[in-house]
Amino acid sequence: MTWVDVREGRPEIGMPVAVAITGRYPAEDDDGDRASGEAFWLVRTMYYTDWFRTEDGVTHHDCFVDSDEVIRFPYDPESDDSVTHWAELPTLPGTKTHFLGGDDVAPALRHAWEVPAGA
Repeated sequence: MTWVDVREGRPEIGMPVAVAITGRYPAEDDDGDRASGEAFWLVRTMYYTDWFRTEDGVTHHDCFVDSDEVIRFPYDPESDDSVTHWAELPTLPGTKTHFLGGDDVAPALRHAWEVPAGA
């Protein structure tokens, strides 16, 4: 896996990627102190897009979106959490793709189970 610094480049639009997110949790305490939480850096799966519209109609640009439609932006030291790096996800076992659907799933899954681990 090769990590790419978000300051040096972005993935293709719509590409599912692993992202490294940094920030603080909780983001602020009851007094509104943003520096009160514990620092973290973790890996999540997301996809990159040049624009995303939330349910409230707000359009965000140059962002990463997760399966819960949580939006994170490329690294910003002032942010409560932001993406520092991204990496391409591995392909499905025995394939050259990240996604299969419908009638293609069963044969690909059978093939993956027939191939010895590590082959």
